[in-house]
Amino acid sequence: MNKNPHSNNLLLNLGIESLNEMQEMAQDAILNDANVLLLSPTGSGKTLAFLLPIFKMLQPEINTVQCLILVPSRELGLQIEQVWKKMGTDFKVNVCYGGHSIDTEIKNLSNPPAVLIGTSGRIADHIDRETFKLDTIETLILDEFDKSLQLGFHEQMSFIISRLSKLNKRVLVSATSDIEIPKYTRVVNPTVLDFIPTEEESTNLELKMVVSKEKDKINSLFNLICSLKSEAAIIFCNHRDAAERISDTLNEKGIYATYYHGGMDQDERERALIQFRNGSVSYLITTDLAARGLDIPEMKHVIHYHLPLKEDEFTHRNGRTARMLASGTAYIVAHESEKKMEYLDYGMAVLNVENATTLPKPPQFQTIYISGGKKNKLNKIDIVGFFSQKGKLEKGDLGLIEVKDFISFAAVKSKKVKELLGNIRDEKMKGKKFKIEVARKVVKKED
Repeated sequence: MNKNPHSNNLLLNLGIESLNEMQEMAQDAILNDANVLLLSPTGSGKTLAFLLPIFKMLQPEINTVQCLILVPSRELGLQIEQVWKKMGTDFKVNVCYGGHSIDTEIKNLSNPPAVLIGTSGRIADHIDRETFKLDTIETLILDEFDKSLQLGFHEQMSFIISRLSKLNKRVLVSATSDIEIPKYTRVVNPTVLDFIPTEEESTNLELKMVVSKEKDKINSLFNLICSLKSEAAIIFCNHRDAAERISDTLNEKGIYATYYHGGMDQDERERALIQFRNGSVSYLITTDLAARGLDIPEMKHVIHYHLPLKEDEFTHRNGRTARMLASGTAYIVAHESEKKMEYLDYGMAVLNVENATTLPKPPQFQTIYISGGKKNKLNKIDIVGFFSQKGKLEKGDLGLIEVKDFISFAAVKSKKVKELLGNIRDEKMKGKKFKIEVARKVVKKED
């Protein structure tokens, strides 16, 4: 066992005082048992529940991949990577996914990470190309395993697992119970840790119906948003073009919204999430892509503009609110002509929002784009220092700062943006002139 001295500091680095019960039990099971099935709701801290025991099992003297984590989406992969980096271990991590430069990934893998995270399609591609060695991989984590099955990644997962001959530990992680474990995983009689609350236990979520008189429900959605006292919300719909149309219409009506779906390129998706996370945009209109695995704050309000076909997707969407012990509301915007969903009890409270027309307050922050990132040797402290000293910003004027490889984003109080940009126009940061401007909003591209 690796007794790396940093072990006690990991929680400190993450700003966590102690583990919850699920994390304690998961750590114990993963360290001691060969096969583990961890079932726990979205937002309960599953990522840390498997990363901590992985850290304890890694051996510093092995300089090839020791643990492989397969994920159904790049967003989830990037999120796990972020948690690992925050932990501040001495072990390298890399994430590989479709849409990312394969050359960059091959270069990264030439100095192999101890922990490799990836989507099954991209990892299968790397195995074909023999870009990393498989014979030191002893631990396999299948995160959001239910989602991977649902998306039909059987073939790639089966191929990958068949090539991992030295595996002695398999961990399946899911936010839904009742999943059938395929034979190719070779997970037999796993230790099952089931933390999914029963209906009775999850009473923090309130469901409300908003009945739209018109078949096009956009006006009812507008009124509902106007009734939320300027608090942020995620709005779910079933189609990409609907997400874009709703976002555009809300913006035309004076509501600060953006959209997010799988048809956007990675940069646009990142930008939409950053602006939502940092409070520059209050309303995110999205498909089920944002129902899980995304790094976005706890929401008080989830709105179903369209209902999903399956109950578990409905549950995942609602998992964006009323997490842990917080309370939240899920609103269903419905027209009488719509098909009734079997999983829903239509006897819920009906909310009348027809008279709500006062626009939500504009966001307090705007997002500032900076044309440099980690690879340009920029970090958060550099940006804070530059914006404070040269830009004359005070402590409360700066919000969330996110530094990517080649670009960065900082949230700045809207009323200070013009003054800031004027103050730093001719200034250099770390001896270099960067392009610094208001980040563009993600808007629909005209066909």
